[in-house]
Amino acid sequence: MPKIHRTAFACLLAAGSIAAPTAQAQVWKCTIDGKVQYSDQPCPAKGEAMTSRSLQSNVIDTSADRAAIERAKAAAAEQQAATATPSAAPAAPAAPVAPAAPVAPANVCPSDRDIAGMETKASSISLSPEAKRFVQDEIRRARQCQKGQGKYSAADWTVSKQAVDAQSSLTGGPDARRRAEAVHSAADPAEGDRIARQREAEEREAARRERESRLRSTR
Repeated sequence: MPKIHRTAFACLLAAGSIAAPTAQAQVWKCTIDGKVQYSDQPCPAKGEAMTSRSLQSNVIDTSADRAAIERAKAAAAEQQAATATPSAAPAAPAAPVAPAAPVAPANVCPSDRDIAGMETKASSISLSPEAKRFVQDEIRRARQCQKGQGKYSAADWTVSKQAVDAQSSLTGGPDARRRAEAVHSAADPAEGDRIARQREAEEREAARRERESRLRSTR
């Protein structure tokens, strides 16, 4: 068991206070050969334990400051986490897009200039009564188209224009009229009904004339 002289042990205590800011040591006061000595080990013979005490150096204890700094950092981190913008939720899958409905073609109608040309045609003295009536019907149908009646295409009115021009011919007029009337019947059901009634009336009138002609021939 090593023995420490009083002076040497005092030096050790001083050194320990410098090396460690806070340290506790158990010191023994021993009497050996009539001399008092101090030791960090229990005395082999006569001696007594001295009261433990904290040995501190002249160093400022900053542990409280460090604890306060750590608490401030933790509070700042909590506040930042509370005010941070939450990450955007994943976007929901897009709903399937229904196929677009087919767009109906725009209703094509004769212009005012075209109608004026048909009116000039209807005033011609060279037209037969049937041809004149047909051209007047085409004018009426063109104006109905401009008001939104019927579903016409540019090709439909091309057939109509050809029929109007053909009314000056003595041979091609009737067939051209029927082609145009078929186009109107398909594009405008209401006009188709009117054309059908008109044809029935024309057929009855033609049958009446035929009967009268036969009666006159038999007299």
